[in-house]
Amino acid sequence: MTTEPSTYHRRVAEQKRAAIIEAATRLFLDAGYAGTSLAKVAEASGVSKATLFKQFPTKAALFDAIVTESWRVKDEDDLRPPTGDLRAGLTAIGRRYVALLAQPGMAALFRIVIAELPRFPELGEAHFERGKMPYFDSVRHYLDTENALGTAEVDDTELAATQFLGMISNYVFWPRMLLMNWSPDDASMARVVDEAVLMMEARYGGSSSARP
Repeated sequence: MTTEPSTYHRRVAEQKRAAIIEAATRLFLDAGYAGTSLAKVAEASGVSKATLFKQFPTKAALFDAIVTESWRVKDEDDLRPPTGDLRAGLTAIGRRYVALLAQPGMAALFRIVIAELPRFPELGEAHFERGKMPYFDSVRHYLDTENALGTAEVDDTELAATQFLGMISNYVFWPRMLLMNWSPDDASMARVVDEAVLMMEARYGGSSSARP
């Protein structure tokens, strides 16, 4: 007799998990990390405390899941930017990064981490380790691949990834942290990506990099 959960039970568990994460995100944004309890999350998501504790035994584990979900690329194809063409690959990565940073709630999530950091330093660690670093590593690995193909010549892919993402986030995202009405249009954000790609290509384009 199998002990594996059925497809139906897996689907129900996934639906409950999604409801918990959605409710917890709203509560964290409205009341902050300290002002949100697991009991409130269970009530808001319509699940029992036992169900919530089974999936998320601590508030820290729940926050980790929210961070991971916020940085998750929805389209799996976006995880594999085209290789062998530095401009095309970086453009795909840059557009994906803009979509992540501009999604509703991302700036608010950062504000929670910053506001609660003195009392809950583990929030900063979670956001860095579960969100920022996996994404950063995917960009670095892409540059390593282009290096191996000869379409890029990068001595320090960690620095190059930092430069590329920084050029984009310094316009698209960080002003949002101080300016509540900062909301550049799609054309402006696309231009920032295009210019960042051109700068990267000029600096790191290899001998076999695609050029006009």
